[in-house]
Amino acid sequence: MTLFLIGMAILIVGGFVYGKFCENVFGPDDRKTPAYTKQDGIDFVPMKGWRNTLINLLNIAGTGPILGPIQGILFGPVAFITIPIGCILAGSLHDYFNGMICNRNGGAQMPKVVTKYLGKSTKTLYLIFSSILLLLVGVVFTYTPGDLIVKDILGKSTAADSTILWVVYAIIFIYYILATVFPIDAIIGRIYPVFGAFLIVSAIGVLIGVLTSGGADLGNIKGLITAADGTQTEFLGGFMGHFSGVPFIPVFFITVACGILSGFHGSQTSIISRTIESEKQGRMVFYNAMIMEGLIAMIWAAGAMVVYNRTGALNTNATLMVGEISRTFMGKVGGLLAIIGVIVLPITSGDTAFRSLRLQVAETFKIDQKNPAKRMGLAAALFVPALAILIFAKTNANGFNILWRYFGWANQTLAIFALGMTTVYIYTHKKGSYYLISFIPALFYAFITFSFILHA
Repeated sequence: MTLFLIGMAILIVGGFVYGKFCENVFGPDDRKTPAYTKQDGIDFVPMKGWRNTLINLLNIAGTGPILGPIQGILFGPVAFITIPIGCILAGSLHDYFNGMICNRNGGAQMPKVVTKYLGKSTKTLYLIFSSILLLLVGVVFTYTPGDLIVKDILGKSTAADSTILWVVYAIIFIYYILATVFPIDAIIGRIYPVFGAFLIVSAIGVLIGVLTSGGADLGNIKGLITAADGTQTEFLGGFMGHFSGVPFIPVFFITVACGILSGFHGSQTSIISRTIESEKQGRMVFYNAMIMEGLIAMIWAAGAMVVYNRTGALNTNATLMVGEISRTFMGKVGGLLAIIGVIVLPITSGDTAFRSLRLQVAETFKIDQKNPAKRMGLAAALFVPALAILIFAKTNANGFNILWRYFGWANQTLAIFALGMTTVYIYTHKKGSYYLISFIPALFYAFITFSFILHA
């Protein structure tokens, strides 16, 4: 419990101090933002700071800050220190500078600003990488909520030949198309506050449960490992070490992913850069939203540690653990609420992933997005490969595992581009060695991603 509370304190206090430092390095001023200078009623729409913050939080918080930490805590209590430190020094810095640099460049999408600061030679590589990642995000966040709805809400089979499953997938896709082409304040800006309630209430419920009854089980991971032949082996972990023997570096950082750093967030902060009313809202909207995601990650990691240590079932699937954690701390009603939250979270990331992909492709190929027919046509074209990938993932026995593996690696790799862009921006706009605040995390994650893919 002590280490968990120390980690939470580091995240809150450190986030406040370092967030202010990052703000001073960037230097926001009173200039008019693109929400006003380019206002079009579709993507460039001024919105209040609290709404932008909540929307950005929901955009970036898919299942990553829940499923990632649930798996990451199996490396031991070290996660309670590495998550907050990484979130402060890498993830929140990444999101803040991405959003603010895009804002300063007229609300441009990431491929354009990356090209501006890293050179034209990176444009094609970044565009291909980011487009594939956004497509994979959209597919992953159709697959996950679709299966949860069919299995846990409707009580039906999630086999590939299930008609009801594909109907649910179709409904999610239809929602994505609407959210992708309609003005941002018509759908996303109106319904996200409702979705936000599920996310926040679920996290608070788990936190209260951990603080009031879980302290005794917040320690080194212990339990039973079940082999393929059904035999069980007792595992007694230490401060750091996974029961399967995988190395902490690089696997931990790829596993936790969004709870520490995510390249996907760059595509989301660039959207919100078009709706902030003032540059001075940036720290709350971008930096603090990632700190909030870090808090969510810490809470679910703690909840998972308690349940793992109580049940001893270390092989439990991360998705199933969501329900176990929720029912343990919030009862049956709370468990249902959490399941709804885990359904909502990926959907709120999936819709904006497709929106980002549309904007990115439109900006690259100069496709007019003020024309509704062109918006709809481009959106429909993007859903064709998404459907093909979804069919592969569902019909192939190992399809989803392959999809998730490359999604996770690509996610962290994409963040290196953004950190590199931030480094060049700071170096050219700020005297001294301030550029090191993004250059060092970029070097660290270059090592993490390359070592992971070379040994995967």
